[in-house]
Amino acid sequence: MNLQPGINMARMHDVGLLKDLVLILLVVLPATLLGDRLRLPTIVVYIFCGALIGPNALGWIQNAEEVAVLAEIGVVLLLFTIGLEFSLPRLFHLRRIVLGSGLL
Repeated sequence: MNLQPGINMARMHDVGLLKDLVLILLVVLPATLLGDRLRLPTIVVYIFCGALIGPNALGWIQNAEEVAVLAEIGVVLLLFTIGLEFSLPRLFHLRRIVLGSGLL
């Protein structure tokens, strides 16, 4: 039994994901610097870059599903970090606003 072709396919798959991540960085980093000069919020630049290089515009990203999984992990980590920095007394002080917004 030869396992070599499966191993090669896994490596090619990983190379494709790595290529997509490098492409994202190569587009986002200069765009962020340009956005800073134009005084645009960073999140606006990120959304624009994602829309531009994503599968619906230029289609440069090959493994959109795998990149989406990594993005979801990033969102979880971001929310965790926000939760660590948010104070419980401040949340209690804003309870009416928070509960009112939550009911919408």
